[in-house]
Amino acid sequence: MSPISSQAGGPGNTPDAAEWRSRAAWLAAELNRHNHSYYVLDNPSIPDAEYDQLFRELQALEQAHPELNTPDSPTQRVGAAPLPLFEQVTHSIPMLSLGNGFEDNDIIEFDRRVRDGLDTQADSDIEYAAELKFDGLAINLRYEDGVLVQAATRGDGTTGENVTSNIRTVRAIPLRLHTEHPPKVLDVRGEVLMFKDDFAKLNARQREAEMKEFANPRNAAAGSLRQLDSRITAQRTLRFFAYGIGMLEGADMPPSHSALLDWYSQLGLPVCKERGVVKGASGLLDFFRDIGGKRPQLPYEIDGVVYKVNRLLQQQTLGFVSRAPRFALAHKFPAEEATTQVLGIEVQIGRTGAVTPVARLAPVFVGGVTVTNATLHNEDEVRRKDIHIGDTVIVRRAGDVIPEVVSFVPELRPADAQSFVMPSECPICGSAIVKLEDEAIARCSGGWVKCAAQRKGGLQHFASRRAMDIEGLGDQLIEQLVDRDLIHTAADLYKLGLVKLAALDRMADKSAQNVMSALEKSKSTTLGRFIYALGIRHVGEATAKELAAHFGNIDGLLQASEEQLLEVADIGPVVARSLLAFFADPLNRELVEQLRAAGIHWPENLPAAGGSKFLLGKTFVLTGSLPTLTRDAAAAMIEAAGGKVTGSVSKKTSYVVAGAEAGSKLTKAEELNIPILDEDGLRTLLEESDHDQD
Repeated sequence: MSPISSQAGGPGNTPDAAEWRSRAAWLAAELNRHNHSYYVLDNPSIPDAEYDQLFRELQALEQAHPELNTPDSPTQRVGAAPLPLFEQVTHSIPMLSLGNGFEDNDIIEFDRRVRDGLDTQADSDIEYAAELKFDGLAINLRYEDGVLVQAATRGDGTTGENVTSNIRTVRAIPLRLHTEHPPKVLDVRGEVLMFKDDFAKLNARQREAEMKEFANPRNAAAGSLRQLDSRITAQRTLRFFAYGIGMLEGADMPPSHSALLDWYSQLGLPVCKERGVVKGASGLLDFFRDIGGKRPQLPYEIDGVVYKVNRLLQQQTLGFVSRAPRFALAHKFPAEEATTQVLGIEVQIGRTGAVTPVARLAPVFVGGVTVTNATLHNEDEVRRKDIHIGDTVIVRRAGDVIPEVVSFVPELRPADAQSFVMPSECPICGSAIVKLEDEAIARCSGGWVKCAAQRKGGLQHFASRRAMDIEGLGDQLIEQLVDRDLIHTAADLYKLGLVKLAALDRMADKSAQNVMSALEKSKSTTLGRFIYALGIRHVGEATAKELAAHFGNIDGLLQASEEQLLEVADIGPVVARSLLAFFADPLNRELVEQLRAAGIHWPENLPAAGGSKFLLGKTFVLTGSLPTLTRDAAAAMIEAAGGKVTGSVSKKTSYVVAGAEAGSKLTKAEELNIPILDEDGLRTLLEESDHDQD
């Protein structure tokens, strides 16, 4: 089977270093070939026992001779010790979401927009690449000189989590590309998922161990990939399909999307076979119906198909709108539905006071989970759908969408069914429930001051990862703090002491200290995050970033008129009026001042859009923990000055900003002689460059 005996190094056989290297290289090549056959081609080439024998031999060789252990060795897939936390990774090119289509007319309209954007004839058929929309977790794999060096989750599209250690355990993903001439840098975009059979086996093991079962394959895949202990990930069979590209350096971009996927297949990357190239809207709809018929027999879960204009030059011509490309669309399958009975209708109070009727249901399994509650949206919807307590209803759920009641079954309505009556007072605080003439949603008038439900919702939003990112300050802890009357506003969080926290249920000194540390860390943030954390109606994450970029500091926003607000990109009259109303409230202005007095800060006086961009063309990499700046804050300062922040070090990197516990990125920067800055050095660079513009 091999050029050298498998007993290399044993008694009577003392091969030299060259023979050991040759044997290790042969074993690695064989194991990689068998992995590819099994996990990518779905065609096992040897029995498991024989594979295990080869694996153990390579493992023993590497343990005896550590110099043989390379980053792309198959033995690197077994997992490593737990990580303290996931490192944040800034994507070199953002990972965008897709627009959705549900009806045939949505697809016909998409094709029309594409033809209009490309200025083609009305009867010309555009060529599209059509593929599956997997129900898994989006991931970015970075290969440098053909070797996998980093893997990051999609996150918010701009920043994801470093899950490289866990991705190395996914045997479907090559640790080294199958080519002698790899590109310098290749960002592969794709989906990590769990096949149905592997999901069933995992849940069987969970039951045997008397552990909680996973609700569906997507949750199992996401939970497995986000394990801090990659040895747990290694025990779960995850798969991968490549479907897109980010950065590419040192190679020519293929001319079309279909050619890109063919190239990926040649590189040893798994690509789904269920794909095709079609023409025009009719071709798209035919592909959708064909896949819909095959869907139950597929070995994995999908929730739709994806269409992309095939020619990459045409994609560039069409460009993007907001956070989605104009050249692509996700065509979603109809949501899964089931019938059950309405046991009662209650109302929930949201963080903005919105009163939402919620149906309490007899448990029913739909869309991969057991559903016991479903939203009825608002009072008008309850009346329009004529939902009564006691009705048998149709419940719909698709993916992670909140379950909703679609309609009731008239012939099954019992004689004692009761209609829903919207309460006139908030069930939490007793304040009046009011409904403005131009709004469909009724609201509790109590606000944060009176209504504990609004206070809890607002604090949960304030502490959330995309807002102030206060790790450890979860929903249950906030529930206790509000119920015990310990906090009334977000500013009170920063007045909590260790003693008060440690006295709460399920808290101890160490847990309390962790929360205190997280609160202190959150004080260094960005203006965009701070604005978003305030929970202003109609102001989402993207809008908050636009406001921060436009005004540059909080004082400019506080003093802005409606006309000035309308000058900000994507802000219309509704959002402008909401901002004005929020900052006109003395309690909200006082909250902002209290938060600033508590020590919350961000880079002030950043250049507004169109201002000085003295770092234009400069690329930065952030690594380690900086003394006073979070990575978001440091990245915001760099980007405001025109610089670009990427996730990995290459010859094109201009500077590496390194803090405590900087790892391999710092080492690589030193090897490439790239300038290295600490936090003070970064601030000095920004200040000096700023003065150069004066």
